[in-house]
Amino acid sequence: RSGPSSWRLAATLVLAAGGTRPSAAAPSSAEGFRLLLLQRSPNQGFMPGAHVFPGGVLDAADRSADWLRLFAPHQGPPRFGLGPAPPRRAAFPVLPDAANGDAGALPDDVAFRICAIREAFEEAGVLLLRPRGALSAPEPRRALALPPGLADWRDRVRRDPHHFLRLCAHLDCTPDIWALHDWSAWLTPFYRGATRRFNTTFFLCCLREPPSVHPDLAEVVGCQWLSPSEATERFISKEIWLAPPQFYELRRLENFASLSDLHKFCLDRALEGLERWLPITLLTADGSLQLLPGDELYLEDSTFLEKFLSTEKTTEEIMKEGETFHRIVLYDRHLYDIHVTVQSKCKHVYPQNYVATKSRL
Repeated sequence: RSGPSSWRLAATLVLAAGGTRPSAAAPSSAEGFRLLLLQRSPNQGFMPGAHVFPGGVLDAADRSADWLRLFAPHQGPPRFGLGPAPPRRAAFPVLPDAANGDAGALPDDVAFRICAIREAFEEAGVLLLRPRGALSAPEPRRALALPPGLADWRDRVRRDPHHFLRLCAHLDCTPDIWALHDWSAWLTPFYRGATRRFNTTFFLCCLREPPSVHPDLAEVVGCQWLSPSEATERFISKEIWLAPPQFYELRRLENFASLSDLHKFCLDRALEGLERWLPITLLTADGSLQLLPGDELYLEDSTFLEKFLSTEKTTEEIMKEGETFHRIVLYDRHLYDIHVTVQSKCKHVYPQNYVATKSRL
């Protein structure tokens, strides 16, 4: 195939909550916080049945200059109170600027946050808003309790994202963009039959307690609040399925013992920005690997925007030959290994090496 793919812009929201789960019997977790995972409908064309963080595609309504009236007079361009802009980091591949050419449109840092918050409302019924003019508090927030009539608003927003701005104006609130922290960014790798590929920015939001979740029963058919280690165990036991980026992020989040540790980490690295990664797939004789930047086999070559690497060697042979790793080994649908020997960048954390033996299946 000639020419690079066009990735659709998207945003994902990793919701981390302390306290107890809504269910009565909530076992303790090693990490001291839980994450919201939504189960996608098996009828979805992209990752059917997968457990994912809330999120979706950026809409023109998320960039609309009409938001300026709602944020005014307390917050406004260029940063809307988000603080100094993190540095722009060079990344492979070089992609065109996300801006749509509208000089009055919201900047990416704001528009992508609005997208993530809107999608959390559409998919999960979680409303992350803040009263207009309220001061930004540094501690973890609470989601807004859903007032009567929100179901109708949610249907309208799903049909036309412009209604999300109208909902915020109706409630005299703004999307709580200040509660969202830069976390990571992933590009969908090339795969056979690829018709949908996404350039997805991941944000993380810390909540004092898990809000009630109401799946839309269209895109999303179920939900669970799980600690990172609980999610890993359920993936291995085939109770849920996770795509490699979600598995990687869950393993990365296991570095934190508590919600307060995680929240402090996000605040401390606020000026660092995020890395954007394009995994490159290496097909072996008996499996595959997803190579990430820094790995000794990773090639910053535009050829691999639209093709695989391949070898006649086995996965075991490839692993024995290497030393500098940043890769996810895919043995089968429910068995991934993560190997990381490179140093983290942007003051971020990488997952610890994770090897799940086949005997655990």
